[in-house]
Amino acid sequence: MRIRIRHWASAAAPLALGLLATGCVGTSDAGAEPNDAPSKSTSAAVSVARVCANPAAGPAKAPAGAVTVDPAVVGDLAAKTKSSPANTTFWLRPGKHRLDPDRYAQVIPKEGNRYIGAPGAVLDGGKKNQYAFGGNAGDVTISHLTVQRFVAPHDEGVVNHDSADGWVIEHATIQYNSAAGLMAGARQQVRDSCLRGNGQYGMNAYQAKGRISGLVVEGNEIVGNNTGDWERRREGCGCTGGIKFWAVNGADIRGNWVHDNRGTGLWADTNNNDFRIENNVIEANDGAALIYETSYNAVIRNNTIRRNNWVDGRREAERGDDFPYATVYLSESGGEPRVKARTGKIEVYRNVLENNWSGITLWENADRFCNSPANTSSGDCTLLVKDTDHCAKPAISTAPLYADCRWKTQRVDIHDNRFVLDTSVVKCTVMCDRMAVLANYGTYPDWSPYKGERVAEAITTKQHNRWHDNVYVGPWKFVAQDQSRVLDFAQWQGTPYQQDAGSTLDPRAGG
Repeated sequence: MRIRIRHWASAAAPLALGLLATGCVGTSDAGAEPNDAPSKSTSAAVSVARVCANPAAGPAKAPAGAVTVDPAVVGDLAAKTKSSPANTTFWLRPGKHRLDPDRYAQVIPKEGNRYIGAPGAVLDGGKKNQYAFGGNAGDVTISHLTVQRFVAPHDEGVVNHDSADGWVIEHATIQYNSAAGLMAGARQQVRDSCLRGNGQYGMNAYQAKGRISGLVVEGNEIVGNNTGDWERRREGCGCTGGIKFWAVNGADIRGNWVHDNRGTGLWADTNNNDFRIENNVIEANDGAALIYETSYNAVIRNNTIRRNNWVDGRREAERGDDFPYATVYLSESGGEPRVKARTGKIEVYRNVLENNWSGITLWENADRFCNSPANTSSGDCTLLVKDTDHCAKPAISTAPLYADCRWKTQRVDIHDNRFVLDTSVVKCTVMCDRMAVLANYGTYPDWSPYKGERVAEAITTKQHNRWHDNVYVGPWKFVAQDQSRVLDFAQWQGTPYQQDAGSTLDPRAGG
Protein backbone atom coordinates (compact mmCIF):
# COMPACT_ATOMS: atom_id res chain seq x y z
CA MET A 1 0.00 0.00 0.00
CA ARG A 2 1.31 3.42 -0.91
CA ILE A 3 1.68 5.94 1.89
CA ARG A 4 -0.65 8.88 1.44
CA ILE A 5 -1.27 11.80 3.75
CA ARG A 6 -4.41 13.44 2.47
CA HIS A 7 -4.92 17.07 3.44
CA TRP A 8 -7.30 17.87 0.58
CA ALA A 9 -10.04 18.93 2.97
CA SER A 10 -8.15 20.66 5.74
CA ALA A 11 -9.97 21.97 8.76
CA ALA A 12 -10.38 25.30 10.46
CA ALA A 13 -7.72 27.46 11.93
CA PRO A 14 -9.18 29.72 14.59
CA LEU A 15 -11.31 32.22 12.72
CA ALA A 16 -11.25 35.94 13.26
CA LEU A 17 -14.56 37.39 14.23
CA GLY A 18 -15.69 37.84 13.07
CA LEU A 19 -19.58 38.28 -11.92
CA LEU A 20 -22.37 37.11 -12.39
CA ALA A 21 -25.07 39.50 -13.40
CA THR A 22 -27.84 36.96 -13.79
CA GLY A 23 -26.80 33.98 -11.73
CA CYS A 24 -26.84 31.83 -14.87
CA VAL A 25 -23.18 31.44 -15.68
CA GLY A 26 -20.47 28.89 -16.24
CA THR A 27 -21.15 26.03 -18.59
CA SER A 28 -23.40 26.80 -21.48
CA ASP A 29 -26.35 24.88 -20.12
CA ALA A 30 -25.93 25.88 -16.47
CA GLY A 31 -29.36 27.46 -16.44
CA ALA A 32 -31.19 24.51 -17.96
CA GLU A 33 -33.82 22.74 -15.93
CA PRO A 34 -32.82 19.27 -14.73
CA ASN A 35 -34.32 16.68 -17.03
CA ASP A 36 -32.94 13.49 -15.54
CA ALA A 37 -35.17 10.44 -15.71
CA PRO A 38 -34.02 8.36 -12.75
CA SER A 39 -34.23 4.61 -12.93
CA LYS A 40 -35.61 2.29 -10.27
CA SER A 41 -36.55 4.30 -7.17
CA THR A 42 -34.16 7.18 -7.74
CA SER A 43 -35.44 10.72 -7.91
CA ALA A 44 -33.98 14.19 -7.62
CA ALA A 45 -34.73 17.90 -7.51
CA VAL A 46 -36.67 19.09 -10.57
CA SER A 47 -36.37 22.86 -10.41
CA VAL A 48 -33.85 25.51 -9.50
CA ALA A 49 -34.15 28.57 -7.30
CA ARG A 50 -33.62 31.36 -9.83
CA VAL A 51 -33.41 34.01 -7.17
CA CYS A 52 -30.62 36.20 -8.54
CA ALA A 53 -32.24 36.80 -11.92
CA ASN A 54 -35.73 37.18 -10.48
CA PRO A 55 -35.56 38.69 -6.99
CA ALA A 56 -38.84 39.25 -5.19
CA ALA A 57 -39.73 42.93 -4.91
CA GLY A 58 -40.17 44.53 -1.51
CA PRO A 59 -43.09 46.77 -0.56
CA ALA A 60 -43.38 49.98 -2.60
CA LYS A 61 -44.79 51.82 0.41
CA ALA A 62 -43.65 51.86 4.01
CA PRO A 63 -45.41 49.27 6.17
CA ALA A 64 -47.62 50.68 8.91
CA GLY A 65 -45.54 52.01 11.79
CA ALA A 66 -42.20 51.64 9.97
CA VAL A 67 -39.38 54.17 10.23
CA THR A 68 -38.49 55.43 6.75
CA VAL A 69 -34.79 55.54 5.82
CA ASP A 70 -33.61 58.13 3.28
CA PRO A 71 -30.82 57.16 0.85
CA ALA A 72 -29.93 60.84 0.37
CA VAL A 73 -28.76 61.06 4.00
CA VAL A 74 -25.42 59.31 4.51
CA GLY A 75 -25.54 57.19 7.66
CA ASP A 76 -29.31 57.54 8.06
CA LEU A 77 -29.89 53.81 8.57
CA ALA A 78 -27.32 53.47 11.37
CA ALA A 79 -28.42 56.68 13.06
CA LYS A 80 -32.12 55.82 13.06
CA THR A 81 -31.37 52.31 14.30
CA LYS A 82 -29.43 53.79 17.22
CA SER A 83 -32.20 56.24 18.14
CA SER A 84 -35.12 53.80 17.80
CA PRO A 85 -36.20 51.16 20.33
CA ALA A 86 -35.98 47.41 19.91
CA ASN A 87 -38.53 45.68 17.67
CA THR A 88 -38.64 48.61 15.24
CA THR A 89 -39.35 48.07 11.55
CA PHE A 90 -37.27 50.12 9.10
CA TRP A 91 -38.25 50.65 5.46
CA LEU A 92 -35.43 51.64 3.14
CA ARG A 93 -36.54 53.85 0.27
CA PRO A 94 -35.44 53.03 -3.30
CA GLY A 95 -31.88 54.08 -4.03
CA LYS A 96 -28.32 53.57 -2.82
CA HIS A 97 -27.95 53.84 0.95
CA ARG A 98 -24.51 54.51 2.41
CA LEU A 99 -22.95 54.36 5.84
CA ASP A 100 -20.47 56.89 7.19
CA PRO A 101 -17.14 56.49 5.37
CA ASP A 102 -15.28 55.16 8.42
CA ARG A 103 -14.21 51.55 7.76
CA TYR A 104 -15.86 50.35 11.00
CA ALA A 105 -19.16 52.17 10.46
CA GLN A 106 -22.02 49.65 10.52
CA VAL A 107 -25.62 49.12 11.53
CA ILE A 108 -26.00 47.68 15.05
CA PRO A 109 -29.58 46.33 15.23
CA LYS A 110 -31.55 46.00 18.43
CA GLU A 111 -33.48 42.90 19.43
CA GLY A 112 -36.27 42.07 17.00
CA ASN A 113 -35.54 44.84 14.49
CA ARG A 114 -36.77 44.38 10.93
CA TYR A 115 -35.09 45.93 7.86
CA ILE A 116 -37.22 45.88 4.71
CA GLY A 117 -36.08 47.23 1.36
CA ALA A 118 -38.32 48.93 -1.17
CA PRO A 119 -37.84 47.92 -4.82
CA GLY A 120 -34.34 49.11 -5.77
CA ALA A 121 -33.10 49.62 -2.19
CA VAL A 122 -29.36 48.92 -1.93
CA LEU A 123 -27.02 49.20 1.04
CA ASP A 124 -23.62 49.83 -0.54
CA GLY A 125 -20.34 49.70 1.36
CA GLY A 126 -18.51 51.59 -1.36
CA LYS A 127 -15.48 49.32 -0.92
CA LYS A 128 -14.79 51.31 2.27
CA ASN A 129 -16.98 49.87 5.04
CA GLN A 130 -16.07 46.45 6.40
CA TYR A 131 -19.45 45.41 7.84
CA ALA A 132 -23.09 46.08 7.05
CA PHE A 133 -24.95 44.61 10.06
CA GLY A 134 -23.26 43.51 13.29
CA GLY A 135 -23.77 43.25 17.02
CA ASN A 136 -25.25 40.59 19.29
CA ALA A 137 -28.97 41.38 19.14
CA GLY A 138 -31.14 38.38 18.32
CA ASP A 139 -34.15 37.79 16.10
CA VAL A 140 -33.30 40.43 13.50
CA THR A 141 -34.91 40.23 10.05
CA ILE A 142 -33.44 41.56 6.81
CA SER A 143 -35.61 41.25 3.71
CA HIS A 144 -35.89 42.55 0.14
CA LEU A 145 -32.58 44.39 0.47
CA THR A 146 -29.40 44.27 -1.60
CA VAL A 147 -26.17 44.44 0.42
CA GLN A 148 -23.04 44.88 -1.65
CA ARG A 149 -19.42 46.06 -1.93
CA PHE A 150 -18.36 45.71 1.70
CA VAL A 151 -14.78 44.70 2.47
CA ALA A 152 -14.78 42.38 5.47
CA PRO A 153 -11.42 40.82 6.39
CA HIS A 154 -10.65 37.19 5.52
CA ASP A 155 -12.91 34.68 7.35
CA GLU A 156 -15.25 37.44 8.55
CA GLY A 157 -18.68 38.38 7.22
CA VAL A 158 -20.68 41.41 6.15
CA VAL A 159 -24.23 40.60 7.30
CA ASN A 160 -24.66 39.32 10.88
CA HIS A 161 -20.96 39.86 11.34
CA ASP A 162 -21.03 38.76 14.99
CA SER A 163 -23.06 35.56 14.37
CA ALA A 164 -26.01 36.59 16.53
CA ASP A 165 -28.85 34.11 17.01
CA GLY A 166 -32.27 33.94 15.44
CA TRP A 167 -31.70 36.12 12.38
CA VAL A 168 -33.91 35.75 9.33
CA ILE A 169 -32.49 36.68 5.93
CA GLU A 170 -35.12 36.44 3.21
CA HIS A 171 -35.58 37.76 -0.32
CA ALA A 172 -32.20 39.48 0.05
CA THR A 173 -29.31 39.85 -2.37
CA ILE A 174 -25.86 39.76 -0.76
CA GLN A 175 -23.27 40.22 -3.45
CA TYR A 176 -19.79 41.40 -4.44
CA ASN A 177 -18.44 41.63 -0.90
CA SER A 178 -15.01 40.59 0.34
CA ALA A 179 -14.70 37.50 2.59
CA ALA A 180 -18.15 36.10 3.50
CA GLY A 181 -21.38 37.75 2.48
CA LEU A 182 -23.14 36.38 5.53
CA MET A 183 -22.28 34.84 8.90
CA ALA A 184 -24.67 32.60 10.86
CA GLY A 185 -25.89 32.09 14.39
CA ALA A 186 -28.20 29.58 16.03
CA ARG A 187 -31.74 29.29 14.65
CA GLN A 188 -30.81 31.40 11.65
CA GLN A 189 -33.00 31.13 8.58
CA VAL A 190 -31.72 32.08 5.14
CA ARG A 191 -34.54 31.83 2.60
CA ASP A 192 -35.11 32.77 -1.03
CA SER A 193 -31.98 34.92 -1.17
CA CYS A 194 -29.17 35.46 -3.66
CA LEU A 195 -25.63 34.95 -2.29
CA ARG A 196 -23.55 35.93 -5.29
CA GLY A 197 -19.98 36.77 -6.23
CA ASN A 198 -18.57 37.17 -2.72
CA GLY A 199 -14.82 37.03 -2.27
CA GLN A 200 -14.60 33.99 0.00
CA TYR A 201 -17.94 32.43 1.01
CA GLY A 202 -21.56 33.11 0.24
CA MET A 203 -22.13 32.26 3.91
CA ASN A 204 -19.73 31.28 6.68
CA ALA A 205 -21.70 29.38 9.34
CA TYR A 206 -19.30 29.91 12.20
CA GLN A 207 -19.80 31.11 15.76
CA ALA A 208 -16.81 31.92 17.98
CA LYS A 209 -18.35 30.37 21.11
CA GLY A 210 -20.51 27.29 21.26
CA ARG A 211 -22.15 25.42 18.40
CA ILE A 212 -24.75 26.71 15.96
CA SER A 213 -28.05 24.82 16.15
CA GLY A 214 -31.25 24.87 14.15
CA LEU A 215 -29.88 26.38 10.93
CA VAL A 216 -32.19 26.54 7.89
CA VAL A 217 -30.93 27.35 4.37
CA GLU A 218 -33.82 27.07 1.93
CA GLY A 219 -34.61 28.17 -1.61
CA ASN A 220 -31.50 30.26 -2.18
CA GLU A 221 -29.25 30.75 -5.17
CA ILE A 222 -25.60 30.46 -4.15
CA VAL A 223 -23.46 31.34 -7.14
CA GLY A 224 -20.00 32.50 -8.13
CA ASN A 225 -18.51 32.81 -4.66
CA ASN A 226 -14.81 32.66 -3.78
CA THR A 227 -13.89 35.26 -6.38
CA GLY A 228 -10.67 35.71 -4.37
CA ASP A 229 -9.64 32.12 -5.23
CA TRP A 230 -8.43 31.57 -1.68
CA GLU A 231 -7.46 27.89 -1.99
CA ARG A 232 -4.81 28.86 -4.50
CA ARG A 233 -3.68 31.90 -2.52
CA ARG A 234 -3.39 29.78 0.65
CA GLU A 235 -2.96 26.23 -0.54
CA GLY A 236 -4.74 23.71 1.67
CA CYS A 237 -6.45 26.39 3.76
CA GLY A 238 -9.87 24.70 3.55
CA CYS A 239 -11.29 28.21 3.67
CA THR A 240 -13.71 28.46 0.75
CA GLY A 241 -17.06 27.27 -0.48
CA GLY A 242 -20.42 28.46 -1.63
CA ILE A 243 -21.29 27.86 2.03
CA LYS A 244 -18.95 26.61 4.77
CA PHE A 245 -20.32 25.09 7.99
CA TRP A 246 -18.36 24.74 11.22
CA ALA A 247 -19.66 22.90 14.31
CA VAL A 248 -23.31 23.21 13.28
CA ASN A 249 -25.62 20.92 15.25
CA GLY A 250 -28.78 20.50 13.21
CA ALA A 251 -29.16 22.00 9.74
CA ASP A 252 -31.70 21.74 6.95
CA ILE A 253 -30.24 22.63 3.57
CA ARG A 254 -33.00 22.25 1.00
CA GLY A 255 -34.20 23.52 -2.33
CA ASN A 256 -31.13 25.62 -3.10
CA TRP A 257 -29.38 26.17 -6.42
CA VAL A 258 -25.65 25.98 -5.68
CA HIS A 259 -23.70 26.57 -8.85
CA ASP A 260 -20.61 27.99 -10.50
CA ASN A 261 -18.74 28.59 -7.27
CA ARG A 262 -14.96 28.60 -7.48
CA GLY A 263 -14.12 25.58 -5.34
CA THR A 264 -16.59 23.50 -3.32
CA GLY A 265 -20.34 24.07 -3.40
CA LEU A 266 -21.29 23.04 0.18
CA TRP A 267 -18.59 22.20 2.74
CA ALA A 268 -19.31 21.03 6.31
CA ASP A 269 -16.04 20.95 8.26
CA THR A 270 -15.29 19.88 11.86
CA ASN A 271 -17.87 18.42 14.25
CA ASN A 272 -21.02 19.21 12.34
CA ASN A 273 -23.94 16.91 13.11
CA ASP A 274 -27.49 16.15 12.04
CA PHE A 275 -27.63 17.63 8.53
CA ARG A 276 -30.41 17.12 6.02
CA ILE A 277 -29.26 18.09 2.55
CA GLU A 278 -32.16 17.53 0.18
CA ASN A 279 -33.85 18.68 -3.01
CA ASN A 280 -30.95 20.88 -4.04
CA VAL A 281 -29.50 21.40 -7.50
CA ILE A 282 -25.71 21.49 -7.16
CA GLU A 283 -23.91 22.01 -10.44
CA ALA A 284 -20.90 23.39 -12.27
CA ASN A 285 -18.85 24.13 -9.16
CA ASP A 286 -15.08 24.04 -9.78
CA GLY A 287 -14.58 21.61 -6.90
CA ALA A 288 -16.69 19.04 -5.11
CA ALA A 289 -20.43 19.51 -4.91
CA LEU A 290 -20.38 18.49 -1.24
CA ILE A 291 -17.68 17.83 1.35
CA TYR A 292 -18.72 16.43 4.75
CA GLU A 293 -15.57 16.37 6.87
CA THR A 294 -14.84 15.17 10.43
CA SER A 295 -18.58 15.33 11.09
CA TYR A 296 -21.52 13.12 12.03
CA ASN A 297 -24.98 11.87 11.07
CA ALA A 298 -26.53 13.23 7.88
CA VAL A 299 -29.19 12.53 5.28
CA ILE A 300 -28.28 13.48 1.70
CA ARG A 301 -31.22 12.79 -0.59
CA ASN A 302 -33.15 13.82 -3.69
CA ASN A 303 -30.43 16.13 -4.99
CA THR A 304 -29.47 16.74 -8.61
CA ILE A 305 -25.66 16.92 -8.74
CA ARG A 306 -24.02 17.51 -12.11
CA ARG A 307 -20.92 18.83 -13.84
CA ASN A 308 -19.05 19.46 -10.60
CA ASN A 309 -15.34 19.10 -9.87
CA TRP A 310 -14.20 19.50 -13.47
CA VAL A 311 -11.57 22.11 -12.59
CA ASP A 312 -10.14 20.73 -9.34
CA GLY A 313 -10.39 17.06 -10.32
CA ARG A 314 -8.77 17.62 -13.70
CA ARG A 315 -5.97 19.68 -12.18
CA GLU A 316 -5.00 16.91 -9.77
CA ALA A 317 -5.18 14.25 -12.48
CA GLU A 318 -2.90 16.30 -14.71
CA ARG A 319 -0.44 16.45 -11.83
CA GLY A 320 -0.41 12.66 -11.79
CA ASP A 321 -2.24 12.32 -8.48
CA ASP A 322 -4.15 9.02 -8.36
CA PHE A 323 -6.31 9.92 -5.35
CA PRO A 324 -10.03 9.59 -6.25
CA TYR A 325 -11.04 13.25 -5.90
CA ALA A 326 -14.78 13.04 -5.60
CA THR A 327 -17.86 15.09 -6.25
CA VAL A 328 -19.34 13.94 -2.92
CA TYR A 329 -16.48 13.56 -0.46
CA LEU A 330 -17.07 12.08 3.00
CA SER A 331 -13.84 12.56 4.91
CA GLU A 332 -13.54 11.09 8.41
CA SER A 333 -17.32 11.41 8.73
CA GLY A 334 -19.92 8.84 9.61
CA GLY A 335 -22.94 7.78 11.58
CA GLU A 336 -22.61 7.78 15.35
CA PRO A 337 -25.71 6.84 17.39
CA ARG A 338 -24.14 8.21 20.57
CA VAL A 339 -24.33 11.72 19.09
CA LYS A 340 -27.98 12.79 19.21
CA ALA A 341 -29.49 13.41 15.78
CA ARG A 342 -32.45 12.55 13.56
CA THR A 343 -30.44 9.63 12.18
CA GLY A 344 -27.63 7.45 13.46
CA LYS A 345 -25.86 7.11 10.12
CA ILE A 346 -24.98 8.97 6.95
CA GLU A 347 -27.53 8.00 4.34
CA VAL A 348 -27.06 9.02 0.70
CA TYR A 349 -30.03 8.08 -1.46
CA ARG A 350 -32.29 8.99 -4.38
CA ASN A 351 -29.76 11.43 -5.80
CA VAL A 352 -28.86 11.84 -9.47
CA LEU A 353 -25.16 12.43 -10.11
CA GLU A 354 -24.55 13.18 -13.77
CA ASN A 355 -21.29 13.94 -15.59
CA ASN A 356 -19.29 14.99 -12.57
CA TRP A 357 -15.59 14.35 -12.10
CA SER A 358 -15.93 11.02 -10.24
CA GLY A 359 -18.62 10.04 -7.79
CA ILE A 360 -18.51 9.40 -4.02
CA THR A 361 -15.34 8.87 -2.00
CA LEU A 362 -15.30 7.65 1.60
CA TRP A 363 -11.92 8.50 3.12
CA GLU A 364 -10.00 8.39 6.39
CA ASN A 365 -6.57 9.76 7.13
CA ALA A 366 -5.11 7.20 9.52
CA ASP A 367 -2.78 9.83 10.98
CA ARG A 368 -5.54 12.34 11.72
CA PHE A 369 -6.95 11.91 15.22
CA CYS A 370 -7.23 13.90 18.44
CA ASN A 371 -3.88 15.19 19.70
CA SER A 372 -2.00 14.11 16.57
CA PRO A 373 0.18 16.61 14.70
CA ALA A 374 -1.64 15.43 11.55
CA ASN A 375 -4.94 16.66 12.96
CA THR A 376 -5.43 19.83 10.94
CA SER A 377 -8.55 20.65 12.98
CA SER A 378 -6.55 23.07 15.11
CA GLY A 379 -6.79 21.28 18.44
CA ASP A 380 -10.35 20.04 18.07
CA CYS A 381 -11.29 16.57 19.20
CA THR A 382 -14.19 14.29 18.37
CA LEU A 383 -17.59 14.84 19.97
CA LEU A 384 -17.01 11.68 21.99
CA VAL A 385 -13.97 12.93 23.93
CA LYS A 386 -14.26 16.01 26.12
CA ASP A 387 -10.58 16.43 26.90
CA THR A 388 -8.20 16.19 23.96
CA ASP A 389 -5.28 15.50 26.29
CA HIS A 390 -6.79 12.11 27.11
CA CYS A 391 -5.95 10.99 23.57
CA ALA A 392 -2.35 10.13 24.34
CA LYS A 393 -0.32 7.05 25.12
CA PRO A 394 -0.89 4.67 26.71
CA ALA A 395 -4.67 5.19 27.10
CA ILE A 396 -5.33 5.79 23.40
CA SER A 397 -4.25 2.25 22.58
CA THR A 398 -7.18 0.64 24.38
CA ALA A 399 -10.96 0.96 24.57
CA PRO A 400 -12.78 3.28 24.65
CA LEU A 401 -10.26 5.89 23.51
CA TYR A 402 -8.88 3.75 20.69
CA ALA A 403 -12.21 4.16 18.91
CA ASP A 404 -13.36 7.50 20.30
CA CYS A 405 -10.23 9.57 19.63
CA ARG A 406 -10.56 9.11 15.86
CA TRP A 407 -13.17 10.56 13.54
CA LYS A 408 -14.42 7.53 11.64
CA THR A 409 -16.07 7.10 8.27
CA GLN A 410 -18.58 4.51 9.34
CA ARG A 411 -22.25 3.55 8.96
CA VAL A 412 -22.49 5.19 5.54
CA ASP A 413 -25.42 3.83 3.49
CA ILE A 414 -25.37 4.74 -0.23
CA HIS A 415 -28.39 3.42 -2.11
CA ASP A 416 -30.96 4.05 -4.82
CA ASN A 417 -28.85 6.68 -6.55
CA ARG A 418 -28.25 7.11 -10.28
CA PHE A 419 -24.65 7.71 -11.39
CA VAL A 420 -24.20 8.78 -15.02
CA LEU A 421 -20.84 9.41 -16.67
CA ASP A 422 -20.25 10.35 -20.31
CA THR A 423 -16.52 10.91 -20.68
CA SER A 424 -17.08 12.80 -23.95
CA VAL A 425 -19.04 15.38 -21.96
CA VAL A 426 -16.58 15.60 -19.07
CA LYS A 427 -13.74 15.46 -21.62
CA CYS A 428 -11.62 13.04 -19.66
CA THR A 429 -9.92 9.72 -20.22
CA VAL A 430 -8.63 8.81 -16.74
CA MET A 431 -9.40 9.42 -13.06
CA CYS A 432 -12.88 10.90 -13.57
CA ASP A 433 -14.71 7.58 -13.18
CA ARG A 434 -14.10 6.56 -9.54
CA MET A 435 -16.26 5.40 -6.65
CA ALA A 436 -14.06 4.78 -3.62
CA VAL A 437 -13.66 3.69 0.00
CA LEU A 438 -10.09 3.95 1.27
CA ALA A 439 -7.53 5.23 3.77
CA ASN A 440 -3.80 5.88 3.83
CA TYR A 441 -1.15 3.76 5.49
CA GLY A 442 -0.73 5.01 9.08
CA THR A 443 2.77 6.32 9.75
CA TYR A 444 2.94 8.88 12.57
CA PRO A 445 3.30 10.10 15.28
CA ASP A 446 5.46 7.37 16.78
CA TRP A 447 2.90 6.74 19.56
CA SER A 448 -0.01 6.33 17.15
CA PRO A 449 -2.02 3.11 17.62
CA TYR A 450 -3.30 3.42 14.03
CA LYS A 451 -0.14 2.64 12.10
CA GLY A 452 -0.06 0.38 9.09
CA GLU A 453 -3.19 -0.87 7.34
CA ARG A 454 -5.50 -0.93 10.35
CA VAL A 455 -7.61 2.06 9.35
CA ALA A 456 -7.69 1.11 5.66
CA GLU A 457 -8.98 -2.35 6.54
CA ALA A 458 -11.52 -0.92 8.98
CA ILE A 459 -13.06 1.64 6.63
CA THR A 460 -13.24 -0.91 3.82
CA THR A 461 -14.67 -3.97 5.57
CA LYS A 462 -15.41 -3.34 9.25
CA GLN A 463 -17.19 -0.01 9.64
CA HIS A 464 -20.52 -0.82 7.97
CA ASN A 465 -20.03 1.31 4.87
CA ARG A 466 -22.33 0.00 2.18
CA TRP A 467 -23.34 0.71 -1.41
CA HIS A 468 -26.45 -1.10 -2.72
CA ASP A 469 -29.33 -0.82 -5.20
CA ASN A 470 -27.73 1.90 -7.30
CA VAL A 471 -27.79 2.44 -11.07
CA TYR A 472 -24.52 3.11 -12.90
CA VAL A 473 -24.37 4.29 -16.50
CA GLY A 474 -20.93 4.72 -18.03
CA PRO A 475 -17.42 3.27 -17.59
CA TRP A 476 -17.28 3.33 -13.79
CA LYS A 477 -14.36 1.95 -11.79
CA PHE A 478 -14.15 1.29 -8.07
CA VAL A 479 -11.36 1.83 -5.55
CA ALA A 480 -11.11 -0.10 -2.27
CA GLN A 481 -8.74 0.15 0.69
CA ASP A 482 -6.04 2.23 -1.06
CA GLN A 483 -5.85 4.17 -4.31
CA SER A 484 -3.71 1.60 -6.07
CA ARG A 485 -6.49 -1.02 -5.82
CA VAL A 486 -8.76 -0.23 -8.77
CA LEU A 487 -11.58 -2.72 -9.35
CA ASP A 488 -14.11 -3.48 -12.05
CA PHE A 489 -17.77 -3.87 -11.15
CA ALA A 490 -17.57 -7.64 -10.68
CA GLN A 491 -14.59 -7.34 -8.34
CA TRP A 492 -16.35 -4.57 -6.39
CA GLN A 493 -19.40 -6.78 -5.93
CA GLY A 494 -17.37 -9.89 -5.14
CA THR A 495 -15.45 -11.10 -2.11
CA PRO A 496 -14.08 -9.52 0.03
CA TYR A 497 -15.73 -6.16 -0.71
CA GLN A 498 -19.29 -7.30 -1.49
CA GLN A 499 -20.46 -3.83 -2.43
CA ASP A 500 -23.42 -2.73 -4.57
CA ALA A 501 -25.69 -5.72 -4.08
CA GLY A 502 -28.78 -5.20 -6.19
CA SER A 503 -27.08 -2.53 -8.30
CA THR A 504 -26.70 -2.45 -12.08
CA LEU A 505 -24.00 -1.12 -14.37
CA ASP A 506 -24.38 -0.29 -18.07
CA PRO A 507 -20.94 0.66 -19.32
CA ARG A 508 -22.21 2.53 -22.37
CA ALA A 509 -21.39 6.23 -22.18
CA GLY A 510 -24.08 8.83 -21.63
CA GLY A 511 -27.39 7.52 -20.50
